[in-house]
Amino acid sequence: MTETLTRPAATPPWGGLVDVVPVVPVVVLHDVEHAVPVAEALLAGGVPVIELTLRTPAALACVERIAAEVPDILLGVGTVVTPANARDAASAGAQFLVSPGTTDALAAAMQQTGLPHLPGAATVSEVLRLLELGYTECKLFPAEQSGGAAFLKSLGAPVPQARFCPTGGITAASAPAYLALDNVGCVGGSWLTPADAVVARDWSRITDLAAETTYLRG
Repeated sequence: MTETLTRPAATPPWGGLVDVVPVVPVVVLHDVEHAVPVAEALLAGGVPVIELTLRTPAALACVERIAAEVPDILLGVGTVVTPANARDAASAGAQFLVSPGTTDALAAAMQQTGLPHLPGAATVSEVLRLLELGYTECKLFPAEQSGGAAFLKSLGAPVPQARFCPTGGITAASAPAYLALDNVGCVGGSWLTPADAVVARDWSRITDLAAETTYLRG
């Protein structure tokens, strides 16, 4: 099937994702049984959003489990790198999509799901391309390797209409420098759900880490 890329409407349905929480938890899960407890731990810490990445064989099953059992969390799927990923994530119950980069076919597939989504970019030209398509919110990935907060600050003057969710290499220590920028609405971070805490089922630790992020965007 040929994907058709269209320019989003003047008020696209995928706007506003970068303003939901200061830190979007970027989560990798290997065990379906961890899905609901992780989502509930994030909610308990005041973070009503989760981005599950399609990096493991269990990912889509985890999406299905959270969609069915944790309706109070805004459920996103990240590492969407193919049109099939977009369709599969939507079918599993995703409420928004995030891609690390953007091709015409991938943008078209994400649009066709009707779900809010953040297309990825890493260069000025890629950001300009997304603006041409009508996107004003995007993911910067990999953020630290692409120039970090200094790079985003330098984009603010020539491209003030673009707003970002930088992800990749960001830590609890570096997040405030990003969130202080006018063109950053949120950051993506994996530190809220450390692998050792998930394996140990230390859900209270995840709740505590989540709670620490809720004050970061004044």
